[in-house]
Parts: sequence; structure tokens; C-alpha cells
Amino acid sequence: MTIFTKIINGEIPGYKIAENEHFCAFLDAFPLVKGHTLVVPKTETDKFFDVSDELLKEWLVFAKPIAHAIEQVMPCNRVGVSVVGLEVPHAHMHLIPIHSADDMNFSRSKLKLSVEEFKEIQAKIQAAL
Repeated sequence: MTIFTKIINGEIPGYKIAENEHFCAFLDAFPLVKGHTLVVPKTETDKFFDVSDELLKEWLVFAKPIAHAIEQVMPCNRVGVSVVGLEVPHAHMHLIPIHSADDMNFSRSKLKLSVEEFKEIQAKIQAAL
């Protein structure tokens, strides 16, 4: 069982943004920028392109309003999308509020946010949905 499944199941803490029967979106615990959100299918599949065609289509439709909400409440030019998939063997999509492409550089240092900061960001994004 991956760490993402444990977050989805509520076995470990996470800051969920949205959820339906197939997907869960939650704040990245080690964000590049404030508002960095992961969108994850509930079914564990290691590689993004091993996910079924139907699930891939639904994934973008699920992520779209979340990206719009992030863009409304976090200072950014747009929300970038990245699929790297090396950190956790569970396919996932990064939604990252960006000003430039460098904001999506995964070799940069990650932010260390307090519980209060995570909760504030979570509430802002959820309110915009």
C-alpha cells in the first residue's frame, strides 16, 4: 500500500482538497510552492500511462476545477501540470501554481509549511471550488 493510499484512506494525515469515487486531490506534503496539489487515482497504478484510457480522461476532468480554484486563490500566472512519478509508485499529477517554468523545477528545495499554513491553503482552495 502506497503513502497516497494511506492518505486517501485517512490512515495518515493529509490535506484533502476534493474527492470522488475514483480520485483524490490533496496538498503535497513537500510543496515546491504554496498550493502545490497532487491529484491521484484511488486505484494504485505505478506508471501514469499504465492507467486505463477511461480513467485518464476522467482524471483531467476531475483536476480541471481544482486547477481553476488554485489559480483563483494562489498568487500565480497559471497552474502548471507535471507528471513525474518517481517519488511514489502510485501514478499522480502535480498541479502547481506558477509564475515561470522554474517554479516547477523539482530539484529546488521544498517548502516546510506549518499545519496552520496547510489548513489555510486547503480552506482557500476548497472555498473556491
